[in-house]
Amino acid sequence: MTIQDDPLQPGPQGNSAYQRLLDEIREGTLLPGERLREIELSERLGVSRTPVREAIRQLETDGLVTHVPRQGATVRSLDYAEVMELYEMRAVLEGTAARLAARAASDVELDELDVLNDRLAEAGTGPDAARINRIFHATLLDAAKNRFLAKSMLSLQKALLILGPSQLLDGDRAEAAVAEHRRIMAALKARDGAAAETEMRGHIQAAQRMRIRALQERDRTTDENH
Repeated sequence: MTIQDDPLQPGPQGNSAYQRLLDEIREGTLLPGERLREIELSERLGVSRTPVREAIRQLETDGLVTHVPRQGATVRSLDYAEVMELYEMRAVLEGTAARLAARAASDVELDELDVLNDRLAEAGTGPDAARINRIFHATLLDAAKNRFLAKSMLSLQKALLILGPSQLLDGDRAEAAVAEHRRIMAALKARDGAAAETEMRGHIQAAQRMRIRALQERDRTTDENH
């Protein structure tokens, strides 16, 4: 996997209605609870209603869109328990990936992970940092060399898109993530699977704690406005 690749990009299909809507969910342009109206989307995306309908159907299959009575297709919202469950599964899957990568990763793959983390440090915050971070985690997953694990992780990554923009928009979190990656890398280079898994689980749990704080702040703001 090269730096230009994105684990959730479908290559030549990148300009499809499905990919556009997927990106808008990830970037927070389409928010949880927002209705997906075929006519409005087809006009905005500059395509006919057929690819929009197919895109919505695919997003339903991914678990990102649900049908709400009297509203129709709507971007799915996650409650507190679901967010906790998602991050718990992410810690399990990515922790396992780190343990397997400690044994299976080639020196070339480890070098590429170092390059990616250095680029993440340079990027600071924003969309480019989020993209590089996704590629870092996808490259580590590739290095684990387990197709079943990779398939499970892809499904989880799509569900996480509902949460919206990356936490790397926060400067403190971005800096902490780079440091956490370096500790993971040290364990991988030492071929210490147990340490790599522990460091990765800690990395995911740190992201989980910040996500929960953000959700609580959002709920508090919502309550104050009602």
